Amino acid sequence: MIREDFNSFCSTLTATTNVVQWGNASVWKVGGKIFSICTTWSDDRSDCISFKCSDLSFNILIEQEDIIPAPYLARAKWVQLQHPNVMDEADIKKYIQEAHRIISAKLTKKMQKELGLIPS
Repeated sequence: MIREDFNSFCSTLTATTNVVQWGNASVWKVGGKIFSICTTWSDDRSDCISFKCSDLSFNILIEQEDIIPAPYLARAKWVQLQHPNVMDEADIKKYIQEAHRIISAKLTKKMQKELGLIPS
């Protein structure tokens, strides 16, 4: 999955916002909280996608080649895909959807309702 596809997919998720920060990272948020990031390296390396995941997924994913604990975010159970083809695009989308769900669930019920994440 390349950055354009990453951004296009994340934009389809409910109540998301996108900012470019930390140099050139595409940061996707729900309710002001980050759920996924795509970093484009300036030294011609591939795009790296990072996302929040469950404890179990974190432990399984970091055992795979080219998937590492995400820098600065590993303690919160984030992983980073070191290049766009390390995982099938459909699987990346499922993990990003799950990251969105995990972060959405941490928002207050009031905010979840305001953002249309749960019925009012």
